[in-house]
Amino acid sequence: MLGLNRRLKALAAEGGLIRVGLIGAGQMGRGLISQIEGMSGMKVVATADIFPENAKQAYAKAGVSPSLVKETGDREQADKAIAAGQVIVTDQAEMIAHLDQVDVIVDATGIPDVGAQIAWQAIMSKKHIVMLNVEADVTVGPLLHKLASSAGVVYTGSAGDEPGAVMELYDFADALGFEVVALGKGKNNPLNLAANPDSAREEAQLKGASPKMLASFQDGTKTMVEMTAVANATGFLPDVPGMHGPKAKLAELPTLFSLQEHGGLLKQKQIVDYVDGVAPGVFAIITTDKPEVHAEMKYLKMGNGPHYVLYRPYHLTSLETPLTIARAFFDRQPTIAPYHGLTAETVAVAKQSLAAGEALDGIGGFTAYGRIVSAEEKQKQNALPIGLIGPHVRLKRSVEQGAIITYDDIEFTDQPFIVTLRELLDRGM
Repeated sequence: MLGLNRRLKALAAEGGLIRVGLIGAGQMGRGLISQIEGMSGMKVVATADIFPENAKQAYAKAGVSPSLVKETGDREQADKAIAAGQVIVTDQAEMIAHLDQVDVIVDATGIPDVGAQIAWQAIMSKKHIVMLNVEADVTVGPLLHKLASSAGVVYTGSAGDEPGAVMELYDFADALGFEVVALGKGKNNPLNLAANPDSAREEAQLKGASPKMLASFQDGTKTMVEMTAVANATGFLPDVPGMHGPKAKLAELPTLFSLQEHGGLLKQKQIVDYVDGVAPGVFAIITTDKPEVHAEMKYLKMGNGPHYVLYRPYHLTSLETPLTIARAFFDRQPTIAPYHGLTAETVAVAKQSLAAGEALDGIGGFTAYGRIVSAEEKQKQNALPIGLIGPHVRLKRSVEQGAIITYDDIEFTDQPFIVTLRELLDRGM
């Protein structure tokens, strides 16, 4: 992201502004608004939330005067207000994409179907779209990326989100000609496949988080989804379904992530994984066939080789999203996108024994968690992507605890937009 600070200051000095439209004023959205308020050349000029008061409070916490905040669901009024220097709050998310006074849209909802709709509307309106919604991306991202490219706009994941942070390490190493053996992230808590909103509620209340969201971290779904996004961006694969997920210290990673015949875990190179013990960081395991490069790496105290770890010990989630916004605006380049299509998938696995007639709740709920598998394995099993689950999915037959839920097991009682997009993707469109 070198030089973006100077380019943003130059834009501001010329009277320019990157005008951001935000959907979702939860934790991620609030942080984004406040971060951008401290920057040059960028402003969140419109924010939509099903509860407009959340957006108003987000602006207030960012130091925006209430006199500058206007609530409206009218497109013409909104555009006029923004042009006059005000910011807009609304409960009409679909309006944001149609505002002339918005350049880049950010989806911070975390809801797969909503994210799919937001991205579609942004692309159809020829606006860049930044997804803080990895669940939507791993479900229909390849289609949205293709559509955005055809429309001449950027579809991208976010800097600061772990897939974006991993991608920065990958691009750095790959550009330098290193062989990238493995890409991964730390997991903040031990894997608990049985986690649900009830079991997560007390901790969620202490952290001011949603119990469902916290449960999706604890049951591993979020980790599986994030590394699926990395796989689809790089072409890497999970070495085994669900990844290895060892407990380890940073210094152990170069040996762990080597082939089994060399004392490591891996059956193959170019894999994605996670580690309990290096959170909140992300990492890349690299090597080289050049003796002089090995000598230099040892001199630089990067280890004894032949594998070395590149490690970033932080990721600042939505606080880094402005960097992706700026890169999309200035250079029309994504931070991370599904360049390789569906290389991997996160599929739904029964969290408990499920009976015929039962509806599936959403990610982080009581009925299913996600497991990363190769796209080939997903096809072989006719498995249901985790991003499609919800009350609109009903079981036609019982599914045992721990079994992958397949399309043969379910029927859709409704047709959310993300299901329609996924059908288009699966038909090769």
